[in-house]
Amino acid sequence: MIFDLLAHQALYRSLHPGFAVGFDWLLRFDPSTPDGRIDLDGDAVFALPQRYLTAPAAEKKFESHRNYIDIQCVFRGTEMMQVAPREQLLETEPYQAARDVAFHANPAACTDLVFPPGSFAIFYPHDAHKPCCLSGSAQAVLKVVIKVRV
Repeated sequence: MIFDLLAHQALYRSLHPGFAVGFDWLLRFDPSTPDGRIDLDGDAVFALPQRYLTAPAAEKKFESHRNYIDIQCVFRGTEMMQVAPREQLLETEPYQAARDVAFHANPAACTDLVFPPGSFAIFYPHDAHKPCCLSGSAQAVLKVVIKVRV
């Protein structure tokens, strides 16, 4: 997992060929772009702009993916995400290949990351994460998730 500011994205572009495509799009992102899937390189790299209200962590689930790496970048609002190694979590909802997601029980311990606007994280398949959690009070968040095929 990598956690940093979008201003520092140049440090990570070379880690995967799809990262440069995703970061280029994030740097040009127009906040008026509607929610939904936007193909950047077919199924290899696509963007998912999304708007929502954060909620208590107890109401959210840990998730992990097998075929895609997530670049999650917050543009408006602040949210907290929890992170834990997937291999330390009990799978509670089996892997769904069509959605590339499995859900997991809460671990005994995890790391809380607070995402202000302009911050991003790269979650690899071994990084289980619980997004959309409130940090303090509920906030309206605008976030883009870039999905990059492993």
